[in-house]
Amino acid sequence: MTGTRTGDTPTATGAAPAGPGFLAVDSGGSGLRVVVGTAGRGPLARDASTEPVRTGDRGIDPDHLMAQLLALVQPLTAGAGIGRLETAVVGAAGMASLGDALRAELPGALARELGVRRVALAADAVTAYVGALGPRPGAVVAAGTGLIAVGTDLSGWRRADGWGHLLGDCGSGAWIGRAGLEAALRAYDGRDGGSARLLADAEALFGPAAGLPGRLYPRSDRPAVLASFAPRVGACAADGDPVARTILRAAARHMAEAAAAVCPAAADGVEPLVAVTGGLTRMGDPLLAPLAEELAERLPRARRVPAEGDPLHGAVRMATDLAAGSFTLPGDDALLSVVADARP
Repeated sequence: MTGTRTGDTPTATGAAPAGPGFLAVDSGGSGLRVVVGTAGRGPLARDASTEPVRTGDRGIDPDHLMAQLLALVQPLTAGAGIGRLETAVVGAAGMASLGDALRAELPGALARELGVRRVALAADAVTAYVGALGPRPGAVVAAGTGLIAVGTDLSGWRRADGWGHLLGDCGSGAWIGRAGLEAALRAYDGRDGGSARLLADAEALFGPAAGLPGRLYPRSDRPAVLASFAPRVGACAADGDPVARTILRAAARHMAEAAAAVCPAAADGVEPLVAVTGGLTRMGDPLLAPLAEELAERLPRARRVPAEGDPLHGAVRMATDLAAGSFTLPGDDALLSVVADARP
């Protein structure tokens, strides 16, 4: 494996054997994070790689994901005293649209290489949901470089957006960054809707404005590059720049629209919950204040709650439930598939 491993922290070294265990995985654009543990004792050890799993003609590459997992998991299970892994939950970015090969091949590979019997493969939006709300009805907006909203009434799943930076991800970090750079170039041209402050920040970060298209368009990591400008938009909004504040208000509106599209209705007097998770929440009041207003307007009968945890926390929670036989989340062809016995 060529990625950098971080945080190798087996917590049960020297302890009595922990018995059959679980594996929880969060695979995203920044790499791979894994946790091993048991249903009775919870998480016991974790590690990470900074190498993202490759995608190709078949979508997410199951061989590359499996190679990374083996390099990370085998030392963890030995250090944690876990004799064998019986359960695995893998949450992956792109699972909904790029996960066909993963769904076809990964359960069998986990069974052959690690002895895993029960496998759940989930879109990272689902693990983000479970990390934020647990198995309760509601809606979660996962907002980082991209943006997707998922909701459930516990009988099925709904999703909105998550279509990538060219066709959607409205309100995401990439969307905010792109809108900020457009405002910078409007100022450069002398057109209405421009911001001299955003122009100065864009040139400080990327160089002369006239060369921006040539530096941005050929890159394969355009969403991440666009999202890198979102904090500058947030800083300008915090300083009172009216164009930046308008951009963040529009982003908040998009986020609330996505949440409203997937949020279930109240049932049996139980109000649905709404949470927002992901890196954009670190932008603070310049985004979160208008977002609270937009959510209150569009979802007046839902209750806004803070996210309990992140997608890895959600994968751990799902793995614990699956190992204990208390897994109740509904399946979905694209978002969540469960293999009860992965052995060949």
